[in-house]
Amino acid sequence: MYLKLIQPKMKKRPMDTDLKIHMAPPLGLLTIVNMFRKEHCVVLENENIQPICYDDHPDLVGISVTVDTFPRAAEIAARFRKRGIPVVAGGIHITTAFQTLPPDCFDAISIGAAEGTWYDILADYQAGTLKKVYRCAGKLKSDQIVSPAYDFIDRKKYLYCNVVHTSRGCPFRCDFCYNSATQRDYVNRSIEDVLADIRAVGSRHIMFIDDNFAGNPDWTKAFLNVIKPMKLKWNAAVSLNAANDLQLLDLMKESGCQSLFIGFESINPGSIDGVHKIQNSAADYDRAVKAIHDRGIMINASFVFGLDGDTPETFDATLDWIVRNKIETVTSHILTPYPGTALYERMKNQGRITTEDLSLYNTANVVFRPLHMTEKELYRGYLRVYRQTYRLKNILRRMPESRQQRAPYLLFNLFYRKYGKFTDLLCKIMTYRRIGAIAQFAAHYLKPKRLTGADAPNSSTTKQ
Repeated sequence: MYLKLIQPKMKKRPMDTDLKIHMAPPLGLLTIVNMFRKEHCVVLENENIQPICYDDHPDLVGISVTVDTFPRAAEIAARFRKRGIPVVAGGIHITTAFQTLPPDCFDAISIGAAEGTWYDILADYQAGTLKKVYRCAGKLKSDQIVSPAYDFIDRKKYLYCNVVHTSRGCPFRCDFCYNSATQRDYVNRSIEDVLADIRAVGSRHIMFIDDNFAGNPDWTKAFLNVIKPMKLKWNAAVSLNAANDLQLLDLMKESGCQSLFIGFESINPGSIDGVHKIQNSAADYDRAVKAIHDRGIMINASFVFGLDGDTPETFDATLDWIVRNKIETVTSHILTPYPGTALYERMKNQGRITTEDLSLYNTANVVFRPLHMTEKELYRGYLRVYRQTYRLKNILRRMPESRQQRAPYLLFNLFYRKYGKFTDLLCKIMTYRRIGAIAQFAAHYLKPKRLTGADAPNSSTTKQ
């Protein structure tokens, strides 16, 4: 049979260029490709990098849906269904918000991991018994996880194809996060399977794209000890409590960690407590940052503005903290109550949701009534933090102490954020893959080979 898989186009946020939508391939859909390509004809169309073909005749269409792409996914599904082609929707929004979905957008929905639903979907379709709902039964086991089809990727179209996941889900349940839904279990993959994926991407620079790379510290330590001899350069997302484990931080540095994405969310303790982010303590932020920076590891700090403890003064206070602590990169969001999360239910019951247009639910629009500021104050403050963070003056003020990190720091701050439109133009001329390769080379080879004395980062736990 002929199976077509589709990634709907996302809407860019005010600070985004096309670099954002060409960043990395959709691993979820590539996993489904690998599940079926030996027995069936499988095509993947990512609308972010290519138009969708409506002139062919697939037997079945599968669409991956995030909350902000849901309206577009419904439009795509309608065009295929009008021609009598059944459409199955899956992805994180379908899994989290399946109870809130309109009744007749898709012929079937997949709730949970694709490995736990799609084998049944194809079998039932071929038997003429396609059901409306498929649900992954129980917690996915590590030996059930299928690797993405890395050789299926059109590498010219993406900045980075060296993306690998070591786990699924997150052990924490923050109110505003998709992971607060009960369907999002946490499971680590086998180390051997992860190593096979690293070999498959064919690069020593790896982006681990887990929700929480250190969600199981014992597994992470074992994995880092295995990859130490590989001399990788890698980045990952972790929760802030990882900074409490100095042995883990040392292993990260020794195994090639370059930067960590961390959800600080707010410098206001009341704002953190209000969304049950139990792994964060605002009082420990400075200490955690120092422990990470002492090892020459950069930080990509994520902040969420509009939490119930936030006021108009929060924006400048956050910017001051970012500059004072020399946070290398910043990703900011407007609080967004994703349907299916605890935050959404609470705000819905309070009558604070102001729009149900899900295309606006991309963390760059105000879709609710804040408690201690106006909607305009929230939106303008969010933009101001971004613009001020990436002013040339503040880029220089945030320059890393570690000289080893200055090349990648300047590449991101100048060529991705500050002058992203120019970089995107170069990508269109030279291909995204080539520019990504140049950036990796510049970040990891155009820097001092050895640091001594005062320039050397403190990497010993005995000195903390």
